[in-house]
Amino acid sequence: MRIVLDAMGTDHAPSAEVEGAIGALQDLDADVDIVLVGDQSVIARELERHPPVQTGRLHVRHAPDRVSAADSPASVLRKKPDSSIVVGLRMVQAGDAAAFVSAGSTGAVMATSLFTLKTLPGVDRPAIGTILPTASGPCLLLDAGANVDCKPHQLHQFAHLGHVYAQDLMGLSSPRIGLLNIGEEPEKGDELSVETHGLLAADPALSFVGNIEGRDIILGACDVVVCDGFVGNVLLKFYESVAEFIIGLLKKELSHTAERIDLDEVFRVLDYTETGGAPLLGLDGISIICHGESPPRAIRNAIRAAARAARANMVRHIASELGTPGTAPEV
Repeated sequence: MRIVLDAMGTDHAPSAEVEGAIGALQDLDADVDIVLVGDQSVIARELERHPPVQTGRLHVRHAPDRVSAADSPASVLRKKPDSSIVVGLRMVQAGDAAAFVSAGSTGAVMATSLFTLKTLPGVDRPAIGTILPTASGPCLLLDAGANVDCKPHQLHQFAHLGHVYAQDLMGLSSPRIGLLNIGEEPEKGDELSVETHGLLAADPALSFVGNIEGRDIILGACDVVVCDGFVGNVLLKFYESVAEFIIGLLKKELSHTAERIDLDEVFRVLDYTETGGAPLLGLDGISIICHGESPPRAIRNAIRAAARAARANMVRHIASELGTPGTAPEV
């Protein structure tokens, strides 16, 4: 199995990527290789700073161009075909790799993933799935920002994408699906919410627990929460800011007391680097998007998540869930 890593994606590229890749190789089975895609000379200089890596498991694929924040996401495939994002995703498209991981421009990764890998039959639009910490364990949020305007049947598709992800990567046999809304009653919310509720409630393949209010998420009321990308991105950004706020308060208070409290578990639960990246679900291939400020730990965990998704044949599972064959190679 080969996992392709965009080595030029983070704000600190390629140091974070190289360190993260080397760490991931220590975690993964011996049959997993990692391909660093980017400027070969720059990557080579960074590799010299680290001890020798296991022979044959870490490779470099030259891609001289780098996508910047100023580049139009929709034009990257055409104007920068030799960029690390395009070259890496082309490898997945050609069957030369099982998954792609990047901390580069989110818009560019999304657009290029869509144009190269295409959506699975039965999926109108791919959705970004992001893990949120809750009182009873992780909760998958989707869509976290890929689709601002959605129709009821698309949110219904998102529920099925989340259902499969929760089974394959969260180990839940019957994940609880919730619809984010402003009240618990079926008739609450706008027309989109009411119609989507009807579709989810009538689907026997899903364990739908009804409407979920914002306060219910953190209490662990569901395993997968579905909403459009506008609402999902607002929720995600607020969640991230609250986590940083809580950590800051704890550190400030503890600095004024002699009592020692072990907060490692608290920090671990709130730390986004634990999950590393957000998969773009619904594509005929695995593409994982990381934060531009991702440290090596986040890159390492994103690679591990990509390998788990490939090992579980998640794309084929989603295709089967939607009643379509899928073309992603079986691992």
